Amino acid sequence: MSLSAPEWLITEVRRAKRGRGAAMVAQTQDLLDRLHLPTVCQSARCPNRGECFSHHTATFLILGDVCTRGCAFCAVKKGRPLPLEADEPRRLAQAVSQLGLRHVVIT
Repeated sequence: MSLSAPEWLITEVRRAKRGRGAAMVAQTQDLLDRLHLPTVCQSARCPNRGECFSHHTATFLILGDVCTRGCAFCAVKKGRPLPLEADEPRRLAQAVSQLGLRHVVIT
């Protein structure tokens, strides 16, 4: 038996790769890279990342790219998080401001 992604998922990911959506994905990715902010989206290799990034949204992963939880379905590295970087709260606030977010998910 072969499993395949549902059609709505395939459509959303493809749409984010073209036109204005693609530019928004690139802007979001560039900002996260410049501010050295990992996201659950990237660390978990989420298939919806393009859709979310195309709307300038992300789930921020603080204290590095390691999670203390051991969720079997998630691809984020598990273990002990890194110590707080003194400027991480400022970088996160800067990303929230530049992305124009009204709601933020931080894990």
